[in-house]
Amino acid sequence: MIQEQTRMDVADNTGAKEVETIKVLGNSGRRYGTVGDVVIAVIKSATPTCDLFKKVTKKDKKKRIVRCVIVRTRAAVRREDGSYIRFDRNAAVIVDKEGNPVGTRIFGAVARELRAKKFMKIVSLATEVV
Repeated sequence: MIQEQTRMDVADNTGAKEVETIKVLGNSGRRYGTVGDVVIAVIKSATPTCDLFKKVTKKDKKKRIVRCVIVRTRAAVRREDGSYIRFDRNAAVIVDKEGNPVGTRIFGAVARELRAKKFMKIVSLATEVV
């Protein structure tokens, strides 16, 4: 479960390394997010060559607010067949307003639940779908 102030790894090649959740999007007052949910987050650490923003210093990159999709969670997610899936770390992929990933590569495994939530571009770019 991802809630406000949860820190997540970034699983794409945008240059951001870690983000902190500001808000879980959805119904009014929604508190928790899981795999496939969209969150608003702030970049907490980025590489010096972060290509997410043009003509911005490294110090300013760490303050940018972005939209992310949760792709991995430490909390177990129950599937339709009754099995559970969980990962070692929380991770997210930075997306634009339409839900398309900003980066061109996705690192690590992503959950199969993204397919049902219509994030097909992320599923196709991922190295492994679990």
